[in-house]
Amino acid sequence: MARKAAAQNPPAFEDALSDLENLVEAMENDQLPLEELVAHYEKGAKLLQHCEQVLNAARKRIELIEISAPTENGLESTPSPTEDPEDPGAKDSGTADKDDIRLL
Repeated sequence: MARKAAAQNPPAFEDALSDLENLVEAMENDQLPLEELVAHYEKGAKLLQHCEQVLNAARKRIELIEISAPTENGLESTPSPTEDPEDPGAKDSGTADKDDIRLL
């Protein structure tokens, strides 16, 4: 019964990542029999695939938010007060020194 619930509800990303890290640590540090190593590897491969799917879904959601947010809110990109609208590369000379990174 517990296996059916686990199959229907995949683990949260953080839980899957933690389980994957534990499996890798056990495989690296413990003297496991070959059969257990293979079982750990198989479980780890499934967890890795799940994590990659969750990350890809999150990445796509973020891309959609970035694309649709300005148009949905009626916002347009406007130049900051320190930028010249005619010359987007120009900055206010007073802030240029603060933003400049010097090695020496």
